[in-house]
This record gives sequence, structure tokens and C-alpha cells, in this order.
Amino acid sequence: MDLHETLRFLCQNTVDILSKEELKTRLLSAEKEKRPLRIKAGFDPTAPDIHLGHAVLLRKLRQFQDLGHQVVLIIGDYTAMIGDPSGRGQVRQALTREEALKNAKTYQAQAFKILDSGSDKLELVFNSGWFFDKDMFRTFLEKVGTCYTVARLLERDDFEKRMKANEPITIREFIYPLLQGYDSVKVRSDVEIGGTDQKFNLLVGRNLQRAYGMEPQVVMTMPLLVGLDGVQKMSKSLGNYVGVAESPKDVFGKIMSIPDGLMEMYFDLLTPWEGRKISKEIQEKKVHPKEAKKRLASFIVSWLFGERKGEEEAEEFDRVFSAKALPKALSELELDETTIWIVELLKRAGMSSTGGEARRLIEQGAVALDGKKVTDPKAHVGVKTGSVLKAGKVRFVRLKVRK
Repeated sequence: MDLHETLRFLCQNTVDILSKEELKTRLLSAEKEKRPLRIKAGFDPTAPDIHLGHAVLLRKLRQFQDLGHQVVLIIGDYTAMIGDPSGRGQVRQALTREEALKNAKTYQAQAFKILDSGSDKLELVFNSGWFFDKDMFRTFLEKVGTCYTVARLLERDDFEKRMKANEPITIREFIYPLLQGYDSVKVRSDVEIGGTDQKFNLLVGRNLQRAYGMEPQVVMTMPLLVGLDGVQKMSKSLGNYVGVAESPKDVFGKIMSIPDGLMEMYFDLLTPWEGRKISKEIQEKKVHPKEAKKRLASFIVSWLFGERKGEEEAEEFDRVFSAKALPKALSELELDETTIWIVELLKRAGMSSTGGEARRLIEQGAVALDGKKVTDPKAHVGVKTGSVLKAGKVRFVRLKVRK
């Protein structure tokens, strides 16, 4: 792959690159000096699960790894206790130290499903390593605190909107971009990748590196993956996510439930295929939308769990959906009651992790009990031993009432 092809490959599906010419220069220098570029991305462990929205960034990081570069993955165990204001109209709930560390443990294993975890390809660091340093406060005030003015930080879109809406901005949130930017100074990143909502923070890192006499990092932003509802960005708190640690069956089923209009974005950001071409084939009736979605779901399951798993789930989907049969292996839920709130039933069955996610499934007409759709999120339903609860196209649970 020559330099032109490399640039095209790395820049594919990005939104902003500041700047492409600088990235070209960095790649040339790295080749000349026979060293890998240091590609930074940071994740605050605000929840125990990584979802496909995170996977968009991880996939781009993996592309750099496959070309011989080193990923510096920062687990923001310290910054998670501060709370990133990016894309927030209100104050984000900060985590305790214990919560951040507990979530961080699961982040590593899930990220390694996508990244090459070889020692020469990945450097994993926790930013508490420098922020807990006893001299950090003085260093921060003397150097970092003089690089930005209050007026400049208020230019941030999130803060500007809050000011106009008379919503509070805490000092803790106010300094968050400086903390994330300082991470770039500590790890001496050549490139930092983040979502479009992170652009301000990424540019702060670039400016802080310059203030410390370093070559400023190249900034690359990626689109925010829209969640299963087809409206808002994928988020665990919104219940519209696909977790990379979910079962292959659940991942497959959730992908099959996305609105057809999302397929182009998912193909672009999560597969090697061009979404535009898939959309064209669907429009020209060369491919049925369901078949295109099966191809997408099968690829994502294979990517996360191994090729055979993708094939197995596609075969099981055909058997269950097309033949209207029950899955071969049906999980079972035992209950003490014979009448239960449908939202609570979905949560106990593991078909939703939050009430919001359960309500969304019900309102979309994706929930059925013994073959009858349940469309009212307030409904209390009668259950008996042998009842079958269905959520989506391929998720089933058999119910058993204890005597």
C-alpha cells in the first residue's frame, strides 16, 4: 500500500482531520525513522459495557495497528470521576473511584475483542497514574491553567447552549477538556481519534502539546453511531445500544431490529463494505433489505465472536424467523407470581437492562407473550408455566411459575 492508498484507507469514513497534510507528514516521518506512530484514544469507564458506538473508534484504531502503528488506549479512571460534558445539556453524574475501577476491568476485555493486544501494538494506561500525583495540582495551575482563558472555554458549543438555557456549568466540568488534553501531553500522541462530540477536547490536547513544545497531534473525528431507535446516538443510558459483550444471539437479533435507514451507516462504520453500494442494491431491488441486514448482523457477530458464530446465528435466524419455529436452545426464567408488569418481566428475563429500553421495545411492537403482541408499557400480564416471552425477532425466554 503506497502513501496515497494508506491516507485514503485511514481517512475513510472520518468527519474531520486536522490536518490531512500533517497526517501525511507524520506517516512519512514514521517510515523514515522506522518507528510506529502513537495513536491515542481515551474512554471514560462510565458504564461496564462497551457498545458498537465505541467499536467505531476501536475499528479505526485497529486499522492503524494493522499498518504497524501503536495504539495508546487511555482508560479514564480519573476523568470518569469528573464527568465529560461533551454532548450534554445537563450536568453529568460523576462516578466514585470504586465504580470507575469496576467498570474499567470489563472495558479492557471488551476492547481486546477488536484491538490487537500485542505488547508492540498496544499500550494501555490509566490516567489516574498522573492525575493522582501529589504535584499535579501545582503543575496544572502553573502550566495547563494558563493555556486557556475562561472566554475561550465558553466557546465550546455545549457550554454556550447551557449558558443560553440558564443551565449550570460546574467548575469540575469546566476543566474537563484541559484534563483530557493533558493526557495527550503525557502519552506524547501523534494522532488522537474521537467522536465528533469530542472535537473541542481533542483540539485542546493539540494546543496543550504545542504549549509543552511538542509537535501537535493530528485530530481525527468519527461519526457518532445512531442507536437502535434510529434517532439518538447509541448510548447505554438511552437503552438503544448493542453491547460487544452481549451474547451472539442478542447481538444478531438487535442488529436485525435496526430501522432499514440505518443500514448504510452501520455498513460504512462497522464493516469493510460501502453502505452507499448496499443502499443502491436495495433500491434497485437486487437485494432484499432483510438479506442485507442479515449480512450485516452476521458480519458483526463474526467480527466479535468468530466466523462460525456469525454463520450459526444466521442459520438459527432463518430457522426461527422464516419457519416460525422456536430456537433450539431456550433459556428459562422462574417466577413466583402469575401476574407481572411487562417492563419488569423484560428486565428479569435479561431482554432489557433498563426500563427505558424495555419501553422502547414494547412501543416498537417488538414484544409478544405466547404469540400475542404487548403494546402497552403499563400493562400487567398473566403468565403460566410454559409461556414464551419474545423480544425482537430472535430473542425468546420460556417462563416457569414456581408452585
